[in-house]
Amino acid sequence: MDTILLIIAAPLFVISLAAHIYVKLRLNPKEGSDLDDYYYELEDRHPGYAKYTKWSRITFTAVVVSMILLLIAVVI
Repeated sequence: MDTILLIIAAPLFVISLAAHIYVKLRLNPKEGSDLDDYYYELEDRHPGYAKYTKWSRITFTAVVVSMILLLIAVVI
């Protein structure tokens, strides 16, 4: 059982960590975008910022889940 968890969790961790770094570097709204024109309470409606926050949450959740699976595999 622990071998199966390691086989699943290790690549998931590496892939999701790489995806999270990509999201943080590439999808983050750049300086000079029109995000500054949005009122701070409505900035989550900006399409670029909404895409960034969605994928940032998804990839961070995948990193956490894979770390938990790795911990379970090591403890068992």
